[in-house]
This record gives sequence, C-alpha cells and structure tokens, in this order.
Amino acid sequence: MRKLSLDAVAREQMKHAMENSNQRSAKTVYGGHERVLRQSVIALVEGAVMGDHLSPGEATLHVLQGRIRLTAGKDSWDCRTGDLLDIPEDRHSVTALEPSVVLLTVAKP
Repeated sequence: MRKLSLDAVAREQMKHAMENSNQRSAKTVYGGHERVLRQSVIALVEGAVMGDHLSPGEATLHVLQGRIRLTAGKDSWDCRTGDLLDIPEDRHSVTALEPSVVLLTVAKP
C-alpha cells in the first residue's frame, strides 16, 4: 500500500506545465499499461487543449483545481474544482478555461 498527496502532485505537474511548450504535463499516479485501471494527474495552463481523441475505456475526469470544458461533438460541459464528469465514448477534447489540474481515471476493457 502506498499513499500520496494529489495536492502535491498537482502543484508539481502545474509547475512542469508552465515550463513546457505544449502547456501541459501529466503523471500516472496509479496503474499503467499493465493494469486495467489507470489514474493520471494532468495539469493544463489556461487555454491549453487536449485535442480531439477517443477514450481507451470507461473514464472519468475529476477537477482538482481550476475550470475546464469537455467538448464532444456539439455538446460541451464546463466543470470546476470538485466536479466529476463521466467522459463520453465519442471523440472529445478538453480545454483549460483557467490553470487547471484534473485526475483522469480510465478502466480499459
């Protein structure tokens, strides 16, 4: 068993995102390619976009800090700190409306 601070990981990833030319940074905090469940902390500076993509399985997005917009087709959802969003199976993108950190949880089939 291990314990970690998501707040500390969020601070670290936001620092990296601010220094990174693609304006984002991510760290897998649980699981990975060899597991069914994967959780990643993703930091995005204001205006950064995770472009149109498909989810590799069932997924949720928990906003740890900031505000984001998830867009799938003509639908979009604005989320802020504390919100949990089920990610649609359709192609989707995420835009940071302000500096934001999310916890992405994916369960691969």
